[in-house]
Amino acid sequence: MSTSSSTPSSWSFVSTPTSNNPAVWGNADDGSCVAATGRIVAIMTISEIPITKIDGAETTLSEYDEKVLLIVNVASRCGLAPQYEKLEALQKTYGDRGFTVLGFPSNQFLQELGSEEKIAEYCSTTWGVTFPMFEKIRVNGKQQHPLYTELVKTPDASGKAGKVSWNFEKFVITPAGEVHRFRPHTEPDAPEIVELIESSLPAA
Repeated sequence: MSTSSSTPSSWSFVSTPTSNNPAVWGNADDGSCVAATGRIVAIMTISEIPITKIDGAETTLSEYDEKVLLIVNVASRCGLAPQYEKLEALQKTYGDRGFTVLGFPSNQFLQELGSEEKIAEYCSTTWGVTFPMFEKIRVNGKQQHPLYTELVKTPDASGKAGKVSWNFEKFVITPAGEVHRFRPHTEPDAPEIVELIESSLPAA
């Protein structure tokens, strides 16, 4: 691939130039990218972002390709923790049809237990959680996990994007790659979430 700083005719902008970053163009045919400086760069899709399961196993969202995903930042000591029951109910109802909840513990709001072991035990013994759980992460700020860096770009129903506002904020990702955002006080079994899940799954 040429490293010329001229814009390749068949490529499109991946990012626009700023004072700190040159323009980047991407080739839709092979996924490769080149910066205006001639430096070749890699653009990572959300499904390729590394994530770590609560038992320490490394994976990515590509493990769940073709599934409807409900990603939620959880916290054991939060007043919204009873939502675990409804999250697990969704898992039991739709899990066999290509749906899964993915739980990401976070102490962002100072309401999560101290270790992954304690979190796993709490989820299992208190709520009977069977859906995949992951290691503790930061969902906002300088140490924000790259997954959430991407997720928070999605606006909610009112059109507001940006920071996660509290524990149990929900993002539904469809097999088509569409991301839908629901704020913490929207219950997991709210009609708008259930309808989205059902419309994104194969017919029963």
